[in-house]
Amino acid sequence: MVVYHDSEWGVVERDSQRLFEALLLESAQAGLSWRTILNKRDGYRQAFGQFSAEHIAALRPVDVDRLLTNPAIVRHRGKIEAFVANARAYLQLLDQGQSFDDFVWQFVGGEPIQNNWRGMSDVPGHTNAAAAMSKALKQAGFKFVGPTTCYAFMQSAGLVNDHLVECFRHQQLRGTG
Repeated sequence: MVVYHDSEWGVVERDSQRLFEALLLESAQAGLSWRTILNKRDGYRQAFGQFSAEHIAALRPVDVDRLLTNPAIVRHRGKIEAFVANARAYLQLLDQGQSFDDFVWQFVGGEPIQNNWRGMSDVPGHTNAAAAMSKALKQAGFKFVGPTTCYAFMQSAGLVNDHLVECFRHQQLRGTG
């Protein structure tokens, strides 16, 4: 596993729309390299209306079929259909008065978890917090959000600092570098 912080994302992400985008990209990444998804991010943005939940939720089966021919994204029916389900679940959370940022940040108590890993073998593939997030997301109707995907999402969005202690990003994300 490679712990990777994407420089486009903020140190700690609190914007619901950007968190939604990050979760969708993590679900697309499942079973693939993060680099593959980063290289296709612009294609995803174009194909999915800049990650507008309203745009994605309105996609019909014929649109999914069309997206399966788009080489700018990973052409996996289950993942594309998960984007649609996740957009609908996201909008349902909003309709219920729940902000997505509050929803995901509750699993870390509202503050980033600061780990102090010394080696890559110390970094877990998932945690109890990621499992709890996965369970809650699934109950809310989200798809392709297992504990490993949720943990990768938590890492990429800044909910968890898993950079090794000797990495310059570790101190930056702690606010001490």
